Amino acid sequence: MENRVNISKAEPNAYKAMLEMEKYAQSLDLPILLKEMIKIRSSQVNGCAYCLDMHTEEALAAGENARRIFALSAWKESHLFTPAEKLVLQLTEEVTLVSEKGIGADTQEKLRAFYSEKEIAQIIMQVIVINSWNRIAIAGNLIYKE
Repeated sequence: MENRVNISKAEPNAYKAMLEMEKYAQSLDLPILLKEMIKIRSSQVNGCAYCLDMHTEEALAAGENARRIFALSAWKESHLFTPAEKLVLQLTEEVTLVSEKGIGADTQEKLRAFYSEKEIAQIIMQVIVINSWNRIAIAGNLIYKE
């Protein structure tokens, strides 16, 4: 693999800031399995093998069903996800791919039937944090090792 910049070494203050964002994301009131679902789906969309491996492992350890993880890439057609989860996955994709179509006019409105304003903000922030990690991992060509 090509030699890419190690951001944590080349720009440690930026990496420390990301670690603070991660601490914030870990403190969110959202259920752990919902957070892991967001991380996995965003990592799928971004093609981040490092994060996919890590968060799939973490989701399984937290009790997520393997079938649901396998079905995440086809969540729209799957019966394994609740309407609330499907809206979270919709928002995850919209934020991850924001430059393509933006955020759907009704996505956040529909989410309000299941989540508070604060929870929706936390969902958005969880998506932003994992998208940032995806980009750091891909830009740095990180390879997950056990």
